[in-house]
Amino acid sequence: MLENIKVEDVLFLDIETVPGNESYEKLDPKLQLLWEKKSKQFRTPDQTGSEVYERAGIYSEFGKIICISVGLIKGKNPCSIRLKTFYGHDETILLSEFSDMLNKFCISHHEALLCAHNGKEFDFPYIARRMIINRLIIPEILDNAGKKPWEVKLLDTMDLWKFGDYKNYTSLDLLTSILGIPTPKDDIDGSMVAGIYYGEKDLERIVHYCEKDVLAIGQVLLRFMNLPQISEDKIESVTFQ
Repeated sequence: MLENIKVEDVLFLDIETVPGNESYEKLDPKLQLLWEKKSKQFRTPDQTGSEVYERAGIYSEFGKIICISVGLIKGKNPCSIRLKTFYGHDETILLSEFSDMLNKFCISHHEALLCAHNGKEFDFPYIARRMIINRLIIPEILDNAGKKPWEVKLLDTMDLWKFGDYKNYTSLDLLTSILGIPTPKDDIDGSMVAGIYYGEKDLERIVHYCEKDVLAIGQVLLRFMNLPQISEDKIESVTFQ
């Protein structure tokens, strides 16, 4: 499969999410009841919904996106990567700007693909659901309704690593470590994002972390394709044209 892919047609992607409200107590009473029901699936009998509310960001019905980073690889031997991040407190604006960029990318790249790590289980459906919630039109490349498997333009580095083994979950941190790729988790990890967002109010730190994830995903796919890695001096942060 990978031999038919041009890496310059792949848009690498990662998102960061947080609970939709700073605390359980600030939730609408109806959503509090629904979170109590939802959280029963994973909390212990002696825990309350309030005590596990920090996990709400994992679920698109109770969380929100605060950051989407994308990366585009250019050139060959050596190649470079261009990074762009959409971030902010207003999810509707963030998603609208990301959608505009994604539609333009798909027009200019007729064989466009999206690539994320665990994207099929998390990033891709999360973005699509939040777009519906925010009354936005889902970009065609993310809308899989009615599509045949070969028409789906979504790549997942975790899915590729499974080689059909659907029992296996491999984190990006573990995969980069065993492949000798610099880990993106050298400062923070996903479990810390909500605390940094609501507690430290440090959105820029989250952006930097998200961009490192995108770079790591790009490096992993290059490794899968047996192509040279991107050197540090070939990393750019620019606006896509």
